[in-house]
Amino acid sequence: MSDGTHTAEQVALARLPSGVELTTTVHTYRGDEPGPTLYVQAAQHGREVNGTEVLRRFHDQLPLESLSGTVIAVPVANPLTFDRVSYTTPEQLDSVNPNMNRIWPGDDEGTLHQRMAARLWEYVAAADALVDLHTGSPDMLLHVVYREGDERSRALADAFGTDLLLAERAHEDATDEWHRRGFAGKLRVAAAEDGIPSITPELAHNKQILEEVVTAGVDGLLDVCRYLDLLPGDVPDRDRTVARNHLGQVTAADSGLFRPNPSLEVGDSIAAGAAIGTIYHPTTYEPLQEARTDQEGVLYALTREATVTAGDRLASVAEVRES
Repeated sequence: MSDGTHTAEQVALARLPSGVELTTTVHTYRGDEPGPTLYVQAAQHGREVNGTEVLRRFHDQLPLESLSGTVIAVPVANPLTFDRVSYTTPEQLDSVNPNMNRIWPGDDEGTLHQRMAARLWEYVAAADALVDLHTGSPDMLLHVVYREGDERSRALADAFGTDLLLAERAHEDATDEWHRRGFAGKLRVAAAEDGIPSITPELAHNKQILEEVVTAGVDGLLDVCRYLDLLPGDVPDRDRTVARNHLGQVTAADSGLFRPNPSLEVGDSIAAGAAIGTIYHPTTYEPLQEARTDQEGVLYALTREATVTAGDRLASVAEVRES
């Protein structure tokens, strides 16, 4: 009995104006026994580094000798935004589609991001399941997003194992914001449309590696592998709260300094009309907005940044569907 194989391949995603090829590394872990294919990627948005660290430690912990099937892992899906520690790529390189996570499955004759996505889509299309690792705001509850009504994606989210699962309505059932922000072009949505169970774990921080979050991410990936029978073993039963995504967002009605309610913590159950915090005028001290929720649910994100601009998101409350 052999121990399975691991290869790391440099893959050209696109070519820059200078003629330099834009490349990334694709890791392939192949077991000796047949089985499904799992595709995992991180750092579509370059400031979201916890997913990249999850894949580094997953590489160290994956027992190749027990693997049946294939895991394909891309730790830096977007080298351009990774180098800029940013969410989008420079306008000079892609002014049409600056956000890579809005244009899947891509176009090999399109803009730079579309070409990059089309190259990676070749791996996605061959997969039986997909995990797209992201991170959120500094004060966000670790959670997994999946398409509402997609039971295979829901089962994948269950296996990943976060306490909070967010079901996201799509297409004709989605909110105006979902359409306005082009979410139909997200990798998770495009893959689910193609019949591939897909989830987006939100690992809850940008720009910093957080040990607790990374550990949860590695454990989640290993449990996904067990659920798919890539690895032996059972996925533990866990309590879950299932809520709806993209509802109950509290936004800044004016610009100023925001002081969040000091008694609030992410994960709290919160009532409709609950006080989130106050926006003040920084020089006259005038209260400009007493920010309040418009629905009850789970507070899963709360900004701690003091300087806010009108329209900024202050908090997110998810409507509980199951608990």
